[in-house]
Amino acid sequence: MIARYSRPEMTAIWSSENRYRIWWQIEVFAAEAMGRIGMIPAKDAKVIRKAYDDNLLGEIDVPAIDAIEAVTKHDVIAFLTWAGEKLGPEKRWLHQGMTSSDVLDTALAVQLKQSADILLADLDRLLGVLKRRAFEHKLTPTIGRSHGIHAEPVTFGLKLAQAYAEFERNRERLARARDDIATCAISGAVGTFANVPPEVEEHVASELGLKPEPVSTQVIPRDRHAMFFATLGVIASSIERLATEIRHLQRTEVLEVEEYFAPGQKGSSAMPHKRNPVLTENLTGLARMVRGAVIPAMENVALWHERDISHSSVERFIGPDATITLDFALARLTQVIDKLLVYPERMLKNLNRMGGLIHSQRVLLALTQAGLSREDSYSLVQRNAMKVWDSDGELSLLELLKKDPQVTSRLPADQLEELFDLDYHLKRVDTIFERVFGKE
Repeated sequence: MIARYSRPEMTAIWSSENRYRIWWQIEVFAAEAMGRIGMIPAKDAKVIRKAYDDNLLGEIDVPAIDAIEAVTKHDVIAFLTWAGEKLGPEKRWLHQGMTSSDVLDTALAVQLKQSADILLADLDRLLGVLKRRAFEHKLTPTIGRSHGIHAEPVTFGLKLAQAYAEFERNRERLARARDDIATCAISGAVGTFANVPPEVEEHVASELGLKPEPVSTQVIPRDRHAMFFATLGVIASSIERLATEIRHLQRTEVLEVEEYFAPGQKGSSAMPHKRNPVLTENLTGLARMVRGAVIPAMENVALWHERDISHSSVERFIGPDATITLDFALARLTQVIDKLLVYPERMLKNLNRMGGLIHSQRVLLALTQAGLSREDSYSLVQRNAMKVWDSDGELSLLELLKKDPQVTSRLPADQLEELFDLDYHLKRVDTIFERVFGKE
């Protein structure tokens, strides 16, 4: 992952140092369990555990391990060789009865769990900002659009409440995916526990905050990973949905909201007047990158027999790339919403731009309730609405309806005026907010 779209805490999870630390933990906890059940000498197991407690490895010498791997062509063996140099004869008990996937898959589970914890915290911060801004604009009227065309009034708070509800669902999905991915496999060459008993796996799992994988063949089944990355992809799509909304609302012709434009910021190298939605455009691109991890993760599910390593190279890419990018994107979206400039007067101006067309459905319903057929009611309202549409809002739907005898024979002028009340459309906002946020 490139530094431009990375944050230190998440990046550290995918560092070589952290990976090797987790490998060391797995080896130590496994040896400790083996000592307890008499699989290896208890005194040697205690020496290994003390080496861990005393941080005998010290700083992980990644270049030294890389140099060994250049010869062995095997990363786990290279690490064990390097770590073993810090121990005495007890080093022979490291990795007893285990296979490389026991270390690699369990470590990946820890890294994904650690990543999920950061992403859950990111979502909590985003939810907090969305909630604050939603209540701030709970009753700020704006036009709702379908197909990009004016429909009926909503509030800007409702737009943000929708986003809150969506990201709250995403948080629940990620919490489930975190629990599902957090499994441990210490079961040997083909997962039969022939050379390492289940008690060892149970101890390692307990120490690392994982659950034992019920059936691990030689690897943890990749359906778990596929669901994890699919969840990240859904979260990315939700980010893009909200980012796209902001981009549309910032267009010059609309300009109902705007990304914060900092003092000294420049929008264009050529045009000094420009204030572009660069952050939300960037988020749209980052969302595409996160979703790009989903199909490879799905394809990793179908491994040969008890194991092959076609998944390995894929996960070396998508593990860090997807989690680091999503972490950055969630933080950026939180910043955008926190500082978003909202223009209620422009929202109201746009809402009123088309001569009252946004109230057409109320007139249609009122005519049907006054005894006219739906087809005739629709025709009457549309006939007048199209005149307003063709005038680009210069004409008034209300005034045209007042002059239409086929309409006024059913609906007098004072009743027509009541049908153009903006507040009518906002009467259920409290109900929707209670559904999203609960009663407060």
